Amino acid sequence: MGYPMARNLCKAGHHVAVWSHTAAKAEQLAQEAGAAACVSPREVAEKSDVIFLCVGDTGMSARVTLGAEGLIDGIRPGAVVADCSTVAPTYARRAATELKTKGAEFLDAPCTGSKPGAEGATLTFMIGGDPAVYEKVKPFFEVMGKRLYYCGVTGLGLHAKLSQNLILSNLLQAFNEGMVLAAKAGVNPELMLDILDNSAAKSGLVSYKAPFVFRRDFTTNFSVRWMHKDIGLMLETGEELGVPLPLTALTQQMFRTAMAQGLTDEDMCSTIKVLEKVVGVEVRSSKKL
Repeated sequence: MGYPMARNLCKAGHHVAVWSHTAAKAEQLAQEAGAAACVSPREVAEKSDVIFLCVGDTGMSARVTLGAEGLIDGIRPGAVVADCSTVAPTYARRAATELKTKGAEFLDAPCTGSKPGAEGATLTFMIGGDPAVYEKVKPFFEVMGKRLYYCGVTGLGLHAKLSQNLILSNLLQAFNEGMVLAAKAGVNPELMLDILDNSAAKSGLVSYKAPFVFRRDFTTNFSVRWMHKDIGLMLETGEELGVPLPLTALTQQMFRTAMAQGLTDEDMCSTIKVLEKVVGVEVRSSKKL
């Protein structure tokens, strides 16, 4: 997601310095869009007033931001780091505190919309931090997304994102169970989806993902791996706040089973294969593809 996000900033006329764990990606963006490829996060910070990062997990974010040759080693006073990754809220508060010692600001700004949203500049951002800092960098967010939600103090953007993904992952598991049950009974999948779309069970997630399942297209938009990671963050946060999350705990086990069956890097809708394998059916289109 970071590549198209950075490309959209370049297209909008901004001078963009880029770094990636995969150096070839930074070099490719430099050739494609005129970005300046850097050899380290530190070099990016030395050249930037506003820094966006989008990485896989909390550990990666901490290394990029606070580690050796990280952003904190080159950060300018007054600069803003906006972390668009989905990471632990406790880490976001620590990053904000440590960057503050360098005179820099931090926003947690997780986004949703997956790869298509990043490519089309239609992402939704949930943002936590100082409201004045948010207003300062808002024009840059608007280049990459179409909906911006300011959620409150540091960490609340992440709490909002994790809550959204909690509902989404549990909805997906409900879809998996319902569609496999219907298919086992002999109900046509397209008919079942039409019923859902015209009932109180209508869901944007189901309406979007079902056609992919029906045609057995599990090309990755958001992988099993990364949703499983987010579910872990939900459960950690629930423990910290004393909130029981029983459905989410079960959903985590189903995602873990999917990973054990080799589905780690497929799209998260591939988790339906776990139940399909158990009962010996496939939820697929009756139409010729």
